[in-house]
Amino acid sequence: MIDGQKVVLVSGSPDPEVTPKAKRRSFSASYKKKILAEVEAAAGTGSIGEILRREGIYSSTLTGWRRERDAAVDKVFSQKRGPEPKRNPLTSENEKLRRRNQRLEDDLRKAELIIEVQKKLAMLLGRPLPPIPDTGNF
Repeated sequence: MIDGQKVVLVSGSPDPEVTPKAKRRSFSASYKKKILAEVEAAAGTGSIGEILRREGIYSSTLTGWRRERDAAVDKVFSQKRGPEPKRNPLTSENEKLRRRNQRLEDDLRKAELIIEVQKKLAMLLGRPLPPIPDTGNF
């Protein structure tokens, strides 16, 4: 600098070196906690913008940090205490049998519908089907 003015040196060709790719900043948990405490203390005074400018962060970054903090607190307080409940081995088998039973009932309804359609078609064609002897309910 000469007398408060910047002196810029201009060369005839651009710099051939490739600039390194910008690295994303990462913040430690203690730093986030410190900044959030500062911002909350400054909330009444209106100097949050000053803190953000000083630290070089955006208000959206603060919002994300607050969400992370709230989610961590919710997670800690929502955890159940004690050992994991033991699973009953019959529960999974019972559920499997219920699903199979439901599938078979659906198949039976479809088969009964097909038989009804076949009976009506036979009646329309003039060839009634012989009645099926009742075997009783299972």
